Amino acid sequence: MSNLLAIGKSGLLAAQAGIATAGHNITNASVPGFSRQGIVQSTTAPIAVGVGFVGTGTEVAQIKRYYDDFLNKSLMGAQARQAQVDTYFTQISQIDNMLADTTLGISPALQDFFKGVQTANSTPSLQAARDSMLSSANTLAARFREVSGRLSELQEGLNSSITATVNEVNSYSKEIASINKQIAAMTLDPLNPPNDLLDRRDQLIRELNQRVQVTVKESDNNMLTVSFGSGQPLVVGGSSVDLGVGISPTDPNRVVVGYQTAGGVSVLSDGTFTGGSLGGMMQYRSETLDRVQNSIGQLAAGLATSFNAQHRLGQDLNGDLGGDFFEPMKAYVGYDSRNANGSTTDISATITDASKLTTMDYEVSYDGAQYVVKRTDGQVTNIPAPQTDPVEIDGVTMMFNGTSTPGDRFLIRPTYIAASEMKVAITDYKKIALAGPIATSVPTTNTGSGTISAGTVNQDYLLPGNALTAPLTLTFQQADPADPATRTLDGLPGTSDFTVTNPDGTTTNYPAGTTSIAYVDGATINFNGMSVTIKGTPAVNDTFTIGPNTAGVGDGRNGVLLAGLQTKNILNGNSATFQGNYAGTVNYVGNKTREVQISSDASATAVTQATAAMQTVSGVNLDEEAANLLRYQQAYQAAGKVMQVAGELFDTLLSLR
Repeated sequence: MSNLLAIGKSGLLAAQAGIATAGHNITNASVPGFSRQGIVQSTTAPIAVGVGFVGTGTEVAQIKRYYDDFLNKSLMGAQARQAQVDTYFTQISQIDNMLADTTLGISPALQDFFKGVQTANSTPSLQAARDSMLSSANTLAARFREVSGRLSELQEGLNSSITATVNEVNSYSKEIASINKQIAAMTLDPLNPPNDLLDRRDQLIRELNQRVQVTVKESDNNMLTVSFGSGQPLVVGGSSVDLGVGISPTDPNRVVVGYQTAGGVSVLSDGTFTGGSLGGMMQYRSETLDRVQNSIGQLAAGLATSFNAQHRLGQDLNGDLGGDFFEPMKAYVGYDSRNANGSTTDISATITDASKLTTMDYEVSYDGAQYVVKRTDGQVTNIPAPQTDPVEIDGVTMMFNGTSTPGDRFLIRPTYIAASEMKVAITDYKKIALAGPIATSVPTTNTGSGTISAGTVNQDYLLPGNALTAPLTLTFQQADPADPATRTLDGLPGTSDFTVTNPDGTTTNYPAGTTSIAYVDGATINFNGMSVTIKGTPAVNDTFTIGPNTAGVGDGRNGVLLAGLQTKNILNGNSATFQGNYAGTVNYVGNKTREVQISSDASATAVTQATAAMQTVSGVNLDEEAANLLRYQQAYQAAGKVMQVAGELFDTLLSLR
């Protein structure tokens, strides 16, 4: 009878465990990360009775956790990707909205500025037109600064988001390490681990994975090792490693992430952080925010540099050559805070050629014998040291002064701050150089039909000794009236080499000292930075005068050239206009935003599918658990009946005495 009682008792206990487990599933069905549990029963050892073996009942061998590691890792991968693209989309949408805003966009201000230039060159003698040109220039410069300021605000917001996310990563890492120790202490039997703690740890890892994509490996005593990137550890057994946020050693406005050490932060590259919201922020910063800031800066620097170059070739109302219309553009130079204390290196970088200017940055390192300049795309330029002469790289003229120590590093960002530094240098309308600096004339005493163009100048005109201080007279001669080949132009200065370009495009070069050249109808003479074209059939001793412009009040020739910069291909190697360059930036942001939005929708679908797949294994089905309750209730009642029968039989035996 005692055996029958034991059998009933074992069934009663098993049913009780089943009811408790089903109830545990039901009450935790809505808890994030909870995995369905179930009892695994087995029979107890039977007793031999001669004719066979009689069973002794049942026992609960295991409280099983329904979990699939493959499905969990699939879900983690989908969640990390979703967090990355969702974060990217949230951030880039702000830039997309800003550039699409006509009240903040640069394109309208750019059009108004050149409209003001055109108005001024059509009426160069009117003060109102010149004042209007200055006003539109100041509006344009202010618009560049506004856009740059907004981008800086986005950078500050991103810095705050990165800092908050790193703090969350550290919090999760500490808690996972703590649970690792609890699980290790409670794992007496590897087949019977603390299931609820495993669920809690897995949920924390999934949440951590949404901040930065992690890799999980099993360790001793059911503990896990959690790492990110290419194997950088976050949790090792019962210990966690703290990440830290610091200021970039070359840019005080930029935060960097690395391992927290006693001496500060050991910086990790942005590319280390892949997946998750932190990976999305790093990707957004390098792919979009930096690129847009540099592109807007390239436009500002290219406009200012090219406009200044042409403005210097004009003449203002005071009769002087033009100066800089916009403030000259200097590149951002960041000195690595980790450089040796004895270093006195001073690097200046000025933008001098708009056509060669790129949107890339340059890392400069000193190896003891030379400066190694590495562009963002990997292109390397070596500059011997010491270097006392200016060096131009991609339209940026660099000067290296002082003493460097091997290992010193610097960061040159040519267009990084250009938009924020955009300012108009001129405040006096009389200083606007709309006139041409030279003027040509044909005396009324000439008897032939020869004419001379108004003349233009280029940058060589600004070289010492080239600018005209007095009129220059060219005289037509013909040694043999019957032979056109003897026609010449005399009186050239001969101070330097010069060229003559014929109407058919052929060019003849003349060395310094040449004062007389063969006359060709329609040929253009290029000397000392000046170009004039003489046409027609001059008579012997006819003259043509080239001299300083002494009547430039109503002259708008340089203004026409300034206005022409609007439609001239200047940027990106003379392949893009200012409007085209800005449109390219807007199109890039718009296309990238749409691309990330599509990726966000796709990743959301992937997470939904991965979650559904995992729920088929680990999820709690309330209908199923309700059925289990009824099943275990019936088993409980049946086991109780067995014990009741055993008791009645025992009473019957006792009554036989």
